[in-house]
Amino acid sequence: VQLQASGGGLVQAGDSLRLSCAASGRTFSNNGMGWFRQVPGKEREFVAAINWNGGSTYYADSVKGRFTISRDNAKNTVYLQMNSLKPEDTALYYCAAHRGAYYTTNPMNFNSWGQGTQVTVSS
Repeated sequence: VQLQASGGGLVQAGDSLRLSCAASGRTFSNNGMGWFRQVPGKEREFVAAINWNGGSTYYADSVKGRFTISRDNAKNTVYLQMNSLKPEDTALYYCAAHRGAYYTTNPMNFNSWGQGTQVTVSS
């Protein structure tokens, strides 16, 4: 599956953004999906994940209660709604397709990656 992430930008602390990840290629609805983020010099960090039908989600502690992952299988799209953004949320955000129908937090288990969309939060 090919993934195209969008929706990043420059916002102020406390603002909201919604990232989108459009999928094409093989059947999107068979796969769990995840969002990760990375800042220069650091490892890629798990943010959120969702299973194949949207019935189960999981979040990193750092974003729990502020971010919401969702998916629309009819549109082949997964979303990340980010509220109450903080400067420490600044990163390049990637969407990824899990190799199975559910998810893990380990990026090694995700076998398709989008190109990343930059989120910058100013204080």
